[in-house]
Amino acid sequence: MDFLHLAEQRYTTKKYNPDQKIPEDRIRALKNILRLSPSSINSQPWRFVFVSDEAIKEELAKQSFFNEQKIKDASHLVVFTVVNDINKFEEQIEKHLQPGSVGYFKQFLKPLPEDQIKSWLSHQVYLSLGFFLGACASMGIDSTPMEGIQKEGYDSILKLDGYTTLFAVAIGYRDEDDANQPALKQKSRMDLEAVVQSL
Repeated sequence: MDFLHLAEQRYTTKKYNPDQKIPEDRIRALKNILRLSPSSINSQPWRFVFVSDEAIKEELAKQSFFNEQKIKDASHLVVFTVVNDINKFEEQIEKHLQPGSVGYFKQFLKPLPEDQIKSWLSHQVYLSLGFFLGACASMGIDSTPMEGIQKEGYDSILKLDGYTTLFAVAIGYRDEDDANQPALKQKSRMDLEAVVQSL
């Protein structure tokens, strides 16, 4: 199956089948795919938390506004977090990155105000989201990316240390009656000419 077809068929799932769980070998594959996600200078300023425990999912669902039922019914919830301690991040890159990458950070990013550095770090995590959604589609796994969550509540429930929640993705298998699926509701996108320019 080519990627264009996957893009045409992939959609944001609104209703999951709570009785269908993702097999463990596929969860392992998704974990490794996230580990291999691209990031600027190979910075990898992230942690990904896979939640399948029903009690923890229930707690997180309560912190998720209109996404509550999706989280309860999905097989897993994946929480995308970003390092929020710049000193901790510097220690990490000193251990794991090539000297040129560390030098780039020190020369071009470290002199910036803290909020700009943290914004740059968050952008790297968003790169992994696109990678992850494409991977799920290629494996026949449905997904729902969600920013509509109470991040501080997530941080507290997950007892994050040195990291903070950015967003989460519910994953699983759609309910056959999910009204948002392309077979029942045509995808709505702007025309190609409106979003892509060729020079």
